Amino acid sequence: MDIGLARTFLEVVASGSFVTAADRLHLTQTAVSARVRVLEQQLGRRLFVRNRAGARLTAAGDRFVRHATALVQVWERARQQVALPAGRAEVVSVGGELSLWDPLLADWLVWMRRHCADIALRTEVDAPGRLLDRVQEGSLDLAVLHSPPTRSDLVVELLVEETLVMVTTAADGTWRTDDYVLVDWGSAFMASHRAAYPELANPPVSITLGPLALAYLLTVGGAGYFRASAVRQHLADGRLQRVRRAPEFSHSVYAVYSTRGDAEVLGRVRDGLRVCARPAGPRRRRGTA
Repeated sequence: MDIGLARTFLEVVASGSFVTAADRLHLTQTAVSARVRVLEQQLGRRLFVRNRAGARLTAAGDRFVRHATALVQVWERARQQVALPAGRAEVVSVGGELSLWDPLLADWLVWMRRHCADIALRTEVDAPGRLLDRVQEGSLDLAVLHSPPTRSDLVVELLVEETLVMVTTAADGTWRTDDYVLVDWGSAFMASHRAAYPELANPPVSITLGPLALAYLLTVGGAGYFRASAVRQHLADGRLQRVRRAPEFSHSVYAVYSTRGDAEVLGRVRDGLRVCARPAGPRRRRGTA
C-alpha cells in the first residue's frame, strides 16, 4: 500500500476534516478525497462518514487507525535507518515548540554532540498539536512540549517544573500597562493571563519568543512574564525586580514519546534533556529566557 495514502488517512483522522487535512498536507481537497477513496477501494470498506461538521470514522476506519499508524512508523524508521550518515549507529528525530528551542533544545543539541556523537539527529520546530500527531504516527521519535494533553498510546514525562513570574525594570518594582510586554508562553498561559489581566487584552508589544522579549525588556525597559530560572541572575544583580503580589503561572516542560521507539536511544536522549532542563543547566547561569 502507498504510504502516502496512510499518511493522508491519519491526517484526516487527526484534523477531523478533509479541508484541514488538505491545508496541512499542501494538497487540494479533491486530492485528499481521491486518496481516501483509493484507500477505501483497496480495503473494501468505507472509512469516513462526511457531514457539515467534518469527517467521522466508521467502525472500519476506527479499526484501521492503529494499522495505518504502524505502517507509517515502520516506513519512517526504515527510511531513517537506511539513510544513516557515515559514522552514526542510530538516528533520532526530535521536535519542539518554538519557545523551547532557546535555550533548552539548543543546549541539548550541544550535549548530544558531546555525549552521543554516534547518534544522528533530525530536529524541527512545529505547533504542539502537530508535534503530538507526528510522534503518534511515528515520523518523530520525541517531542518537547508545554502542557501536552494525555494520549493513551504516548508517554508524557516531566522534564522540569518551571514557573513564570512577572518582572519589571522599575527599581521600585512597579509596572505600567503602556510599557508591558506580553510574551506568548502558550495557550494555557494565555488563558490564565487573560483571566488575571483583562486590561492587557491588547498590550502595546507582544513577542512569541522568550529570549527576544527579555533582550527587548532589558534594553528599553518595561515589565513582563518570564521563566524564574531565566531572570534569576538579573534579579540578583538588580537589573530586574519582581512585581509584588503578581500571580505566578506554571510552565512545566514535558517529553512525549511512544513506547514503540528504541528504548536505549530514547533513554539517552531523555538523559540529555533532563540535564539541560535543570535550573543550573548549561546556559541558565547566564540568564537566558
